[in-house]
Amino acid sequence: MRTDQQPPDYARYLGIDYSGAETPTSSLSRLRVYLALGREEPREVKPPPGPKRYWTRRGLAEYLIAFLRESPRTVVGMDHGFSLLLAYFDDHKIKYDWDSLLGYFLAHWPTHEDSVWVDHIRFGLSGQKEQRTGDSKWRRLCELRVKGAKSVFHFDCQGSVAKSTHAGLPWLKLLRSSKGVNAHFWPLDGWEPPPVGHTVTEVYPSLWRGRYSVQEGRTADQQDAYTVAKWLQEADGSGELQNAFAPDTSLKERMVGRIEGWILGVGSNTRPNTALWTIG
Repeated sequence: MRTDQQPPDYARYLGIDYSGAETPTSSLSRLRVYLALGREEPREVKPPPGPKRYWTRRGLAEYLIAFLRESPRTVVGMDHGFSLLLAYFDDHKIKYDWDSLLGYFLAHWPTHEDSVWVDHIRFGLSGQKEQRTGDSKWRRLCELRVKGAKSVFHFDCQGSVAKSTHAGLPWLKLLRSSKGVNAHFWPLDGWEPPPVGHTVTEVYPSLWRGRYSVQEGRTADQQDAYTVAKWLQEADGSGELQNAFAPDTSLKERMVGRIEGWILGVGSNTRPNTALWTIG
């Protein structure tokens, strides 16, 4: 735990409740962003003035690129899958490397293109879904540890992150490759964030849902984005965030997490069925 004499590691805390609906240029009421500065209460970040009332995925990506080119150190939490499970790498003969996956995925699921819906590719109207899809029963190692967590391939069900993941991965590639963005994508770039630069994490708001009261008039999506920003802020001050960056995992589990990604805050209280994943 931190003491009052120990300053927090970050100056800004950004919570994003993502949406994989419609196209990258659609105005999405369920795509919400909250930002906390220092110890200030998180506030909603609205899109720039213009014809779109709500954020678009393209607009959010452009905002993040500009935001993470700035110097105040920031930790970001986004609620969609950052990678896919080992079985997908194996089935499609992808090198055990996140950048290799992002390039491969972008080529076959071009959900960053302006007129493309995730469902267009799912149902064969564009892209190469038939050759590049996964099994809805597949779950990543971190998902096996979270009650209620769904597979990144489980579409059209309550609590699904499949559309958000399939819509969001191309934008992670853009963010990662943008000049001037000094960001560590945890834990895919390593389990210990460096002492300088920004940190971008995958989150599951349900882990912290109920900790914070719902302000009157706030939607469920707004509350999730607020919850992520608020938890990151509080956890950085208490030391809980630093503990979350170092969950109790075996060496083999850490190797898997460097490929499949990990949900921030998930520990090792529940041992998974290891028959569902292998490495080496």
